[in-house]
Amino acid sequence: MTAKLLLIDDDDALLDMLAMSFEDEGFEVSCVGDGQQGLDEVARESFDVIITDINMPRVDGFTLCRKLREQGNEVPLILLTSRDSEIDEALGLELGADDYVTKPFSSRVLVARVKALMRRQVARSKPVAMKEANELKIICGQLELDSARLEAFYAGKLFQVTLTEFRMLEVFARNPGIVYTRQQLLEQIRGDDSIVAERIVDTYIRRLRRKLEGYDPKFDRIETVVGAGYRWRGERDD
Repeated sequence: MTAKLLLIDDDDALLDMLAMSFEDEGFEVSCVGDGQQGLDEVARESFDVIITDINMPRVDGFTLCRKLREQGNEVPLILLTSRDSEIDEALGLELGADDYVTKPFSSRVLVARVKALMRRQVARSKPVAMKEANELKIICGQLELDSARLEAFYAGKLFQVTLTEFRMLEVFARNPGIVYTRQQLLEQIRGDDSIVAERIVDTYIRRLRRKLEGYDPKFDRIETVVGAGYRWRGERDD
């Protein structure tokens, strides 16, 4: 099945170049010039991936990302930014973006990022029969993960997570008590060799804690191990 990609940027020349690159790779590409048009397009049809610039008229990339996540739309989303700063990276990820690419970049790199992101969400389209029964659900204390549906529950309540967040929970839930460095977590959850600042893991962790605290104000299972990394504190650690 042809993957459907939505490109959002107010730079027509860049849109034309990217559209050509992705079409050459077999993608079905739609292009719009600002975030509001992007939201309208998403309301009309579904996409497999969205790539959006941050700085745009009317609705910027951060706002577009936030609105989609508030609507429960978890489509994989990549931010394009010309501001090479950890603040922008962290804000984008806090709002629910799955990845970011800093301008200037080569179209080859962006295509590779999109393909890597799609590989990481392949579980969405795999039939349940293709998975071993013991891989379908992971239960770790009050956390329950359904790998076939990419659904996460805590204390019996479903909560919204992005694909990256789900993968991180999988790592923790399969090995409670094990300490993972930031680099190890990145390798586990991304599954590619793209260069990303390790500190972004802190943003993912902070976002997961915040979501889980919304269901359990006393949530403390994701533990920071100073100087080492993070671990999921298992029931036996109490």
